[in-house]
Amino acid sequence: MRLEKITLRHLKMPMKAPFTTSFGTVDEKEMLLIEAKDESGTTGWGETVAFVAPWYTEETLKTTWHMLQDFLIPILLHKKIGHPDEVTSLFAPIRRNCMAKASIEGAVWDIYAQQTKQSLAQALGGQKQRIEVGVSVGIQPSIAQLIALIKGHIEEGYKRVKIKIKPGEDVEIVQAIRAEFPNLPLVVDANSAYTLEDIEILQQLDDFNLLMIEQPLATDDIVDHAALQKKLKTPICLDESITSYEDARRAIELGSCGVINIKIGRVGGLTEAIRIHDLCKANHIPVWCGGMLEAGIGRAHNVALTSLSQFILPGDTAGSSHYWYEDIIDPEVKVKDGYIEVPQSVGIGYKPNMAVIDKLTISKEIYQ
Repeated sequence: MRLEKITLRHLKMPMKAPFTTSFGTVDEKEMLLIEAKDESGTTGWGETVAFVAPWYTEETLKTTWHMLQDFLIPILLHKKIGHPDEVTSLFAPIRRNCMAKASIEGAVWDIYAQQTKQSLAQALGGQKQRIEVGVSVGIQPSIAQLIALIKGHIEEGYKRVKIKIKPGEDVEIVQAIRAEFPNLPLVVDANSAYTLEDIEILQQLDDFNLLMIEQPLATDDIVDHAALQKKLKTPICLDESITSYEDARRAIELGSCGVINIKIGRVGGLTEAIRIHDLCKANHIPVWCGGMLEAGIGRAHNVALTSLSQFILPGDTAGSSHYWYEDIIDPEVKVKDGYIEVPQSVGIGYKPNMAVIDKLTISKEIYQ
């Protein structure tokens, strides 16, 4: 393929409810949509996942636009690409900026899947016809409100629930949830809110039969996590610490975790996500697909990735209606009895809803 035209759109989507973690609250999601068109007229779509502020990683919506406009689009525009894996090599001289790289690489994968008459899941090597999904619940004003939300999600059929914790809002909350739902598959996510000085608090979580504790320590750490994992019975899941295959390799060798959360944006794209998946499979490390409050394009990419065999734990790819009044794809991503059917049609399996996209677009730029 040869990319002849790339359109960047800046969208702002209101959320149904605020989503609160240890680092802040999001009540609307801003993102960039990437529409890439090749010389044959085939169009592929990608989505950025960076927030407007550098809460999660150092990237922001503005830095992703800068990297796309000034570096990544010029590298790809009019370049002959035989396979999407080549994008990773082309981007290698650019340090980090994983979310910016992943967004346009995803559009290339979409075009490739269409050209080879495959679904994106098939193009990635996926085998599952449907995927198990869980749901992530932000920090709530009260334990009663949290429990009410969880009850609703269980009734909707979600296969597991993840809650956010931070110092002072942890053990008591988990204890209350366990009292109400003793057999619920439950995950707690700290988003790096703790240090090794909090070992005694984190050890108390061992009493609650959790599936995992996600990213308890610093975002750039794998050494202290290895020390902590030795002190805990509950598996540690690394999220922010894993930005590449090499991060995953080192973490596995050090014993820093028992589970890895793979996010396409965080690791720089689908090609790197597959490499990490294969490494974890070879080392018998369960993986699951995390969420970044994606709209429909990003959500479609997550569904396709999760069809790979080592994604054996339910991910965070909840249905569109969980977050949005209306999504930017047609049909929207739907969950039935805790499962999402993996699309079998060519490409990402969902059509961009241009009426909604145009309504939510703040600005756009075309590069050709």
